[in-house]
Amino acid sequence: MERYGSDTERDDTPLLQRAEEERVQRGKTKISPAPACGSSRYGLALLSCFGFFVVYSLRVNLSVAMVDMLNNTQSDTNHSSSVCPAHANPPRPKHNHTAASVYNWDSETQGWILGSFFYGYILTQILGGYLAGRWGPKWLMGLGILGTIFFTLLTPVAADLGAKYLIAVRVMEGIGEGVTFPAMYTMWASWAPPLERSRLLTISYIGAQLGTVVSLPLSGQICFYLDWTYVFYVFGAIGLVWFVLWTFLAFDSPNTHPRISEQERLYITNSLKNELSTSAGYIPWRAILTSGPLWAIVVAHFSYNWTFYTLLTLLPTYMKEVLGFSIQQNGMLSALPYIGSAVLAVLSGQLADHLRETCLVRTVTVRKVFSIVGMLGPAVFLVAVGYTGCDYTLAVTFLTLSSALGGVSASGFNINHLDIAPSYAGILLGITNTFATIPGMVGPVIARTLTQQNTIEEWQTVFYIAAGINLFGATVYTLFGRGDVQPWAVHTSYNHGD
Repeated sequence: MERYGSDTERDDTPLLQRAEEERVQRGKTKISPAPACGSSRYGLALLSCFGFFVVYSLRVNLSVAMVDMLNNTQSDTNHSSSVCPAHANPPRPKHNHTAASVYNWDSETQGWILGSFFYGYILTQILGGYLAGRWGPKWLMGLGILGTIFFTLLTPVAADLGAKYLIAVRVMEGIGEGVTFPAMYTMWASWAPPLERSRLLTISYIGAQLGTVVSLPLSGQICFYLDWTYVFYVFGAIGLVWFVLWTFLAFDSPNTHPRISEQERLYITNSLKNELSTSAGYIPWRAILTSGPLWAIVVAHFSYNWTFYTLLTLLPTYMKEVLGFSIQQNGMLSALPYIGSAVLAVLSGQLADHLRETCLVRTVTVRKVFSIVGMLGPAVFLVAVGYTGCDYTLAVTFLTLSSALGGVSASGFNINHLDIAPSYAGILLGITNTFATIPGMVGPVIARTLTQQNTIEEWQTVFYIAAGINLFGATVYTLFGRGDVQPWAVHTSYNHGD
């Protein structure tokens, strides 16, 4: 182990340069790409996109349902002290006034309920990456989401039993979802050709944005016309449909896919053969945990998620308690920022791969530039939101621009794990996502503690904190991020002179 560590320190620069040169050369001359249309790899991208649609639908629907789960008298009292006048509320169907229970949860309890998901989510990040590499990612991801679906369907029962039971159910949902991203990163390590990574992964992970975009307004409509309990039943049913499709159509690698064309299988496996470690079962934990490029991703991921989770969990609350939008308007307007994010995520993926493949821009340059835009842009517009007063149009516009620019980071630090260590991408994602889950745990609690009176000045403080953390993360990643395969990720191949 000591010899391996010293080799790594001595040969870092030549090995990194060699890996980058080989990657570009393979993309230019040696490997003929298989057509994208009708391909298995793009089919997997669409199927996993649907999967992350389900993941985020189940995660964020409580944010809208929470607005309708609270006692209306208490909610109205809280809102009366806000700066902005309430918008006119259309009359609601009479049947939903008695169909579901409402609860007298104070702001602190609401913060704990909204943040409780992440207490389970953080527990299975690293474990998920390890198990995906050991047992295969397909069933780990499938069963993880299935477990989340089960507890989502139990949410109305848990809420009736009390806040503690609801918190426990949300923790269990988090445990199930915690394995999904590490499992999918492990799968993409075997499926995504290096020069198509940005495209494939942005298609895959745009499902998270789409899940938010659809679930927020749809949850608002369900609450308005039915009652909040149906929010969990509807999205749970959609999740069951995905699980059936995933069971029959997803496979761990090209070599285990029964219907993939030989041309595509060879294209994928040949493009990855010099980037994947040949040490089956060996994980260089010491090298991973002391890797500077990995910790740069950790800081960036943590920082970005502070802003992302603050908006994800509390934007519906801000729309109602400060801007005064009704439950029906709330979901629609809360979804607008994520529509912009989804569009820019896909466009940035296309542009990032174009710059790398056609313009031959270095991977590290692409990742850093896209990260800077995707982190500083949201920080600027988030701060600006706090100074729009009761200008509803401007506030929603700035929130939309903030989240939209955040989508650019999908081709930045967000997929850098696959650049620096494709063989261990699931484990690396588990590590970074463990730290990046902390904002989801503490962010809503801190934000609700700081916004007891729901004044614009209190929310300005929340926005400044998020923007400052984003700025810090962008700075650290710009200084220490890398875009090349690290020596410890392919050490067996290189030590044998391959």
